[in-house]
Amino acid sequence: MDIVQTGLWGFGDGPLIIAGPCSAESEDQLLKTAIALKETGRVHLFRAGLWKPRSRPASFTGEGFRALEWLRRVKTETGLPVTVEVASPEHATAALEAGIDAVWLGARTVSNPFSVDAITSALQGTDIPVLVKNPLSPDLELWIGAIERVYSAGITKIAAVHRGFTPYDRSRYRNLPKWELAIELRSRIPSLPVICDPSHMSGRADLVPEMAHKAFDMNMAGLMIEVHIDPAH
Repeated sequence: MDIVQTGLWGFGDGPLIIAGPCSAESEDQLLKTAIALKETGRVHLFRAGLWKPRSRPASFTGEGFRALEWLRRVKTETGLPVTVEVASPEHATAALEAGIDAVWLGARTVSNPFSVDAITSALQGTDIPVLVKNPLSPDLELWIGAIERVYSAGITKIAAVHRGFTPYDRSRYRNLPKWELAIELRSRIPSLPVICDPSHMSGRADLVPEMAHKAFDMNMAGLMIEVHIDPAH
């Protein structure tokens, strides 16, 4: 695969740091979080979930399409590029029309090849960077298959996001790291940048630094971190 390295995407040099809230809750929350992150001078890309594929239907599933306008305001007022998760062709099309700078495919989406095919068809012909999270299960072939599907759509700005795998027993982590799969992925596709998501992996704020250090010890290409302006609430 002829994959363009993250340093050439125009988001800044060095490890790619993606940060922002798990979910977009309000325009005010997004803007305040983005301003605080901008002031650190360390963040290259602002993330926020607009469509949240929750396990239970009564859970908060995100503010959806209307929150794209909030991200446009974040981009205008802070200068930070923005990224969102897309889980359907409609999401992908709306993100492109809103001027979103990058998109990612979540673990549940990557677990379904039909969903990946549908989304990549909507993205075909664009040069938008696409981040591909690992599937829920520790299935390296499924992860590579999703990356290949993105690449087959003509997209060359691709990165994998290692966010851990669903545990079947009690664990210290929300999602098991299984670092060996990320290592094997890089050996199979040497040009592919691999980014760590320590927030999903650990499930606890106090473990994020530990996981981030581990990722950098392994020379990963960056981090995707969940950040909130008021974590206690």
